[in-house]
Amino acid sequence: MRKAAIILAGGQSKRFQVKGERWIDKALAELFDKPLLIHIIERVMPVVDETIICVNSQTRKLKYSRLLQHYSNKDVKLCIDEHFTFVKKGPAVAITTGLKATDADYCIILPCDTPFIQPSVVEYLFNAVKGADIAVPIHPKGKLETLMMTCKRSNIVHIAETLCELGRDRPDDLIRGASEIIFVYTVSELKNCDPEFKSFININSQEDLNRLTTRVVKGGPIRESINLNLCCPTESELGELEMGSKYYLQKNFLKALTIFSSLSPRLESMGLNFWGGISRDKEGETLFGLSGRQGDVKMREDYYVKGEVAFKKAAENYASEAEIYDKNQIEFLSKRARADRLWCQRPVNDFNNVI
Repeated sequence: MRKAAIILAGGQSKRFQVKGERWIDKALAELFDKPLLIHIIERVMPVVDETIICVNSQTRKLKYSRLLQHYSNKDVKLCIDEHFTFVKKGPAVAITTGLKATDADYCIILPCDTPFIQPSVVEYLFNAVKGADIAVPIHPKGKLETLMMTCKRSNIVHIAETLCELGRDRPDDLIRGASEIIFVYTVSELKNCDPEFKSFININSQEDLNRLTTRVVKGGPIRESINLNLCCPTESELGELEMGSKYYLQKNFLKALTIFSSLSPRLESMGLNFWGGISRDKEGETLFGLSGRQGDVKMREDYYVKGEVAFKKAAENYASEAEIYDKNQIEFLSKRARADRLWCQRPVNDFNNVI
């Protein structure tokens, strides 16, 4: 079983910057006389077969390459983030880039700002994901470590790419779109590996370099790890979603509508609320696009009404998804699903004003 670490180091680190001062690359900020990026590389390399760093520019790639040579880390692979039409940057793009850059069986996704990640925690998460799609740490209050998760690469890489093609730019969408997820309870499951929870010390601001405070806070409804078995689209259905998105981008709205209007009820019939919501969302956008091209008032209004219905169904899908997370007290994902529901209701509420 080949294992790879995918380290995300292409962000803007806005919270790390000081207003009025020059921009600082957080990955290169030093802690105990060593850059954060080197800290995490040295900690994960002993427990993986391959280490990949995803960056957002050629300039950064060259800079990090020189840094790696200085620290004699020559076996690290540097990748520049791919470009997707709807999502041009961010962690979702970096994750997809990393997953496509390796043939490892399992991958761990890590940010560059967790310098004290324990090798034993990495190994535990790799063991936890066996037999599942994704294993992600969950804290007592239902908060997830969405940039510290392991995944079965073959099951997730196409999902990640499809989400980017659809314009979904949040890493938690990978979890929402997967079939079998293990939510690893930090307080009990990982305590033996990391008694002080040093793995969850994140450097978000420059002040954090001195505070070094763990994100694990005890007290909350979660008491144990959670296994969630849902379902996800087939490879063929993921391909349909990507094709529909490409037709939409080309403004070939009729072909896009044919795909989304056919796929949406199929996804819903299988209880795929997240994916049904996305498909209905795109169906609504496509119908609104068709409406804008109509010279005939009646046809324009007809497409708007159908678009309104599609957005309403998308909102219902996301609401059903949120109920699943509520039942399991996974508050973080519940909030995400409800946010999508509210977004889909917005075009519906604005409908009369648009007409």
